[in-house]
Amino acid sequence: MTDNTEKQSKKSLVKSGLLLSLMTFASRIMGLIREMTKASFLGTSMHADAFTTAFMIPNLLRRLFAENAVSVAFIPTFKKYLAKGDDEENRSETQEFLKATFTLVSFLTACVVVVGIIITPLIVPLFCKKPADPNAADYAMQLKAWLLKKDEISILTRIMFPYLFVISIAAFFQGILNGCKIFAPSGFTPVLFNGIVILATYLLSPFTSNPARAMSIGVIAGGCIQALFQWPFVHQTGWKICFTSLKKTFSNPGTKQVIALILPTIVGMAAYQLNDVVSTALANRTGEGIASSLQYSIRLQELILGIFAVSIGTVILPDLSGLANSKKWDDFNKMLLQAIKIMTLISIPVTAYSLISGKEIISLLYKSKSFDDESVRLTLGAFRFHIAGLLFIALNRIISPAFYAQGNTKLPTLAGIISFGANIILALILSIFMKGNGIALALSLASLLNTVFLFIFMKKMNSIEVGKVLIGTLLYTLRIIILSVIAAIPTYFIHNLLVKMFSDGGRLLGFGMPVVLSAIVFAIIGVLELIITRDELVKVILKKVKR
Repeated sequence: MTDNTEKQSKKSLVKSGLLLSLMTFASRIMGLIREMTKASFLGTSMHADAFTTAFMIPNLLRRLFAENAVSVAFIPTFKKYLAKGDDEENRSETQEFLKATFTLVSFLTACVVVVGIIITPLIVPLFCKKPADPNAADYAMQLKAWLLKKDEISILTRIMFPYLFVISIAAFFQGILNGCKIFAPSGFTPVLFNGIVILATYLLSPFTSNPARAMSIGVIAGGCIQALFQWPFVHQTGWKICFTSLKKTFSNPGTKQVIALILPTIVGMAAYQLNDVVSTALANRTGEGIASSLQYSIRLQELILGIFAVSIGTVILPDLSGLANSKKWDDFNKMLLQAIKIMTLISIPVTAYSLISGKEIISLLYKSKSFDDESVRLTLGAFRFHIAGLLFIALNRIISPAFYAQGNTKLPTLAGIISFGANIILALILSIFMKGNGIALALSLASLLNTVFLFIFMKKMNSIEVGKVLIGTLLYTLRIIILSVIAAIPTYFIHNLLVKMFSDGGRLLGFGMPVVLSAIVFAIIGVLELIITRDELVKVILKKVKR
């Protein structure tokens, strides 16, 4: 790989990543506003816990069938079809593959939705602990509260279960667009989704028994909009989306390959995503408000994670798949290390600043009559332990595509299973002593373990230069940690001074000004450090901005 080619590759990655990051930034901001709306209407009440639990169930299946499994299995296969050429025969084969995959996704998710709605009453008790002591003085009150919560979760779950079907169709459309290197439409659809949920909450709450049901209706409407919005862009690619027979679906060679990739991926991602299930179940059993506070906390973490990790991961998967198919392993390794460094450059400073300003950020975004000081305390505790694992979760989103691009889903699956087991054990133990904070810490430690095993398993991939990638990652990580600590020390004292200065300024000024001004100070110091140390990534970004 020549120097010019390498520079062009870096610029291309940065350009695509920045474009998608911009779209994702808007969606995450809207997602945050959605959580702010939820906090305003529900706080950390029983209804907040009920909505969190109910939305988690179809959302878990969404991640399995849609974003992770389908996308990971579909995009590499689709890229292979595209690489064959654009002659009539190859185009016909590709078209049949798309029809078969669309039918597969629709059929499987429809079946899961129907079964899920039927068995909802059997699922819900797993997340609601029935009062154990009938001799307790307030047993009757405990039992009533348990029945109300269980019934509400059941209703909300049944309302939102069809979300799985529409969002899986949306993910399939996204896979086609991303395979054609069209990222903007699918990057924008979450903005529409969150906007619909927010609008539904405000408009429908007066007409429903509680705001949680209004939000649930908004989830279904938002999912439909996500799918419908992308369809015209898919149509413009020239590919037709329609059904075919189940016989053709399951006999199509491409679909068979997708299924072969999906099955181990589902197992691995199920292990990873079941972390949410276990965490929510433990949180509901730990005390009221714990489940919702964990959700508010992780939403802040995902704001950053979604902007950068998901964006960069989405961008590099098609490119890594193309490089793998072409056997361009030098380019493959350089792109992988470049993406890892980008994530490190982002994650570590964000973590450092979040630890400094976490309380004010949470208060600024969420505090209201329903979200009081106790809600802030619960959320802050979880947030500090969640944000500690930001780097590892981000790296996992970057490293896994390196395996998927080569058609290897087994090794990331195994890493996910190990991480899941560790999280279960740690969450069970730590929740006893640390409650919600322990559950958050368990997830971060499990994410660290997942990262470690992904690097270990790289040794089995002859195409990846493990030593070069690992050493490059460790050295750059250490460098950014040192620079972040140096920037954080003066920022910490300035932040505390600002908090005292604006303590009487109300919510917006009292919390907003310390957050904004200290963030500016931290950013200025950090940028100066990177310029002084002549960071290679900054050079690439600055050149791109100048152009």
